[in-house]
Amino acid sequence: MQNFNFERLLSSRLRRRQVLIGTGALTGLAIANQWSNKVLAQPRFSNYPFSLGVASGEPLPDNVVLWTRLAPDPLNGGGMPQYNVPVQWQVASDEKMRQVVRSGTQMATPEFGHSVHVEVQGLQPARWYWYQFRVGNEVSPIGRTRTAPNPRDRVNRFRFAFASCQNWQSGYYAAYKNMAQEDLDLVVHLGDYIYEGAPSTTAPRSHDGNGEPFTLQEYRNRHALYKTDPHLQATHAAFPWLVTWDDHEVDNNWADEIPQDPEVQSRSVFLARRVAAFQAYYEHMPLRDFSKPRGLDLQLYRRLTFGDLVEFNVLDTRQYRTNQPCGDGRKPRCTEATDPTATMTGSEQERWLFEGLDRSGARWNVIAQQTIMAQFDYDTGAGEVFNLDQWDGYVASRNRILGFIQQRRPSNPVVITGDWHSSWVNDLKANFDDPNSQTVATEFVGTSISSSCPWTFDVEAALPQNPWVKYFNGRLRGYVRCDLNRERWRTDYRLLPQSQPTGITVSDPNAPVITAVSFELPNQGVVAKV
Repeated sequence: MQNFNFERLLSSRLRRRQVLIGTGALTGLAIANQWSNKVLAQPRFSNYPFSLGVASGEPLPDNVVLWTRLAPDPLNGGGMPQYNVPVQWQVASDEKMRQVVRSGTQMATPEFGHSVHVEVQGLQPARWYWYQFRVGNEVSPIGRTRTAPNPRDRVNRFRFAFASCQNWQSGYYAAYKNMAQEDLDLVVHLGDYIYEGAPSTTAPRSHDGNGEPFTLQEYRNRHALYKTDPHLQATHAAFPWLVTWDDHEVDNNWADEIPQDPEVQSRSVFLARRVAAFQAYYEHMPLRDFSKPRGLDLQLYRRLTFGDLVEFNVLDTRQYRTNQPCGDGRKPRCTEATDPTATMTGSEQERWLFEGLDRSGARWNVIAQQTIMAQFDYDTGAGEVFNLDQWDGYVASRNRILGFIQQRRPSNPVVITGDWHSSWVNDLKANFDDPNSQTVATEFVGTSISSSCPWTFDVEAALPQNPWVKYFNGRLRGYVRCDLNRERWRTDYRLLPQSQPTGITVSDPNAPVITAVSFELPNQGVVAKV
């Protein structure tokens, strides 16, 4: 696959007509000549309207979602007028945008923050495309995307990376600078795309100046702040993304209609906040129309298949879960933690997951979700202490999933996880009370892009109590790269060697990554260290 020069996209805050795009010496004016001559409204902007870049996602064999948002003043509500603005888009089969295969116009409306979600139809399976937007005389950066193979097509190789937890205040996005240069078919983001906390006076880079967000405009500003990062923009422009959320997109450790601190935040206040956070999330992600928020709900769990090689089951473990038992946090389990009615997914999503795994014809079956699924006892002595926001607080719910996998035996189940700002490889046991019980699946937990991991030392001390944990590293930030073929799955932990477990974790925005460790799963699901 020929690499596209996304380093040029790092200057995207400049007016596009002044910047060379891609590997060819095409100016913005030259590219503009390829557009339709149809007369459209010519809005005036105070600054470059494509300040948040471009993105794509949700690849299917014949279509993909393209995204942008018009925001000439991104940290102040966007800076757009309160009327609809037509945005032209086009898709080409070449990086210089000369062979246009699809084009059209989409309306950017103030109701959705002048974001644009285009579901481009009629594309060919398993191929790269390039895309661009235009509004008035302004053109966006060029992005690149890839469609999925047909579900029954033989696929010999698939490469993806997954990431999570990119707290702006904790450091820079050097991980994304490196990810943008990888040879990937897909990026999976497992949540905590933004952090809702108030800005810190010791943050290594400037914040948006707002406190904790509650209103739609405040959540828009927080998303826009994160989207201004040039390395994040470059990675969005380089590959299609598949996204889900965790807690910080709304409120730390929220559960369905319950905030983290109900004694501080009333139910009515939290539900209004949830509606605002849901809409801002949709406005800033390359999601399909079925994920458009409707009232209190946003449909996020879904399934994507890439030929006969791999199928992704993307979970939402926040919107439907019962409240964390025993008062949340790390502590011994109370009886509520083993309640059969306690759930991370809700009954409908759980049933959907089981039906999909049962029908899957893919060689590798991925469950992409948020919090650590393996049991982990933090007590270094004879007692037990668990993190009850993770699956350890929902024992029956976890047992149903692992029991289903053990009984129905879907091909090569693999769980990928974010949330805990650290790298893990876990055997998922049929019975964690018996370390010798069957390993029914493997869990790869990815570290954070930037968020700190002050509990590193607690985990390291308790590792002897948890023999199913085959690898742990809480000291380094980064991402996980996965390379699949028909005989094996290889996972590379791509980590930033200078990051720290506490405090500012990524002080150099241009730091390189190294492959700290690699693991392989043969086609029978047994983890073997490389």
